[in-house]
Amino acid sequence: MPPVVRLTNLARSFEQGGVTIDVLNGVDLSIAPGEIVALLGPSGSGKSTMLQAVGLLEGGFSGKIEIAGIDASSLDSAARTELRKNHLGFVYQFHHLLPDFTAMENVVLPQLLHDVSRGDATARAEELLGKLGLSHRTTHRPSQLSGGEQQRVAVARALANRPQLVLADEPTGNLDEKTSNRVLGEFLDLVRGQGSAALVATHNQVLAAKMDRVVVLHEGRIEQKP
Repeated sequence: MPPVVRLTNLARSFEQGGVTIDVLNGVDLSIAPGEIVALLGPSGSGKSTMLQAVGLLEGGFSGKIEIAGIDASSLDSAARTELRKNHLGFVYQFHHLLPDFTAMENVVLPQLLHDVSRGDATARAEELLGKLGLSHRTTHRPSQLSGGEQQRVAVARALANRPQLVLADEPTGNLDEKTSNRVLGEFLDLVRGQGSAALVATHNQVLAAKMDRVVVLHEGRIEQKP
């Protein structure tokens, strides 16, 4: 099967104080359907910039980005938004939940934007939150949830529409070690269970080792880790 994402010679530079800084310098990477890839690199190595590119969230990149066989580089803003909505899911280090909505509502709302009926969206949210151990917390707002619980809701929200590719940027970086291991384990189980692919940026080599493949972002390029 063709890759769910293919990056070819992806590059991104920034101007800072009159100096050009090359953050991405010819990144090549393909991820197969259902494959979970860890993106390793220290803070400042460009992992978040790379995820912004793959997620079609920011311009200014050169090179080619293909999502589900579609060349996103040639699309206008509206088409890129549609491609992102239909194929991608996102989990960030900070949960970014809607504060005035319950856990259930935070997972239901993205599905309604996909024209899923409220009944089906609620059933899907109940399924995901149940698998994440939050059946008893569905009516709580983010401020009433612990950090780990909030991040589980964020995971459920990202997977609600069964995206082909999930992008996760340090998804457990704001949690203690025990909670981090549990949330990541639940995340990986759910992603594998529904057959999605994932690209997970992290600096934690122990967590990275639990994924199917590890790549390292070094000096703006991708290196495969044995």
